[in-house]
Amino acid sequence: QVQLVESGGGLVRPGGSLKLSCEVSENIFDFNTVGWHRQAPGGERDFVASIDRNGRTDYEDSVKGRFTISRDHTKNTVYLQMTNLKSEDTAVYYCKANIPFRHYWGQGTQVTVSS
Repeated sequence: QVQLVESGGGLVRPGGSLKLSCEVSENIFDFNTVGWHRQAPGGERDFVASIDRNGRTDYEDSVKGRFTISRDHTKNTVYLQMTNLKSEDTAVYYCKANIPFRHYWGQGTQVTVSS
């Protein structure tokens, strides 16, 4: 089965940076997209960023210019570089991989932005 393992979360001050990693148990090119969603306390699980097998990227508006999604296919790993973090970015961040009719999720990594 497909397994996704996130890492890199933690506590960071406003304006700081973190880099999240998502290690995928399969070749990431086998998926239509691999990306990130997040869920704030009391909120919904919302789209953050994705990258498809052709390298095309997509971002939620509030993170454009601050977050960058990238991949290393030799490691089957997708990254989310987050800069200029804001308190509103506090959430559990989940990795997701998609193929037609199927969605696979990691267990999440906590990102807390606070002074």
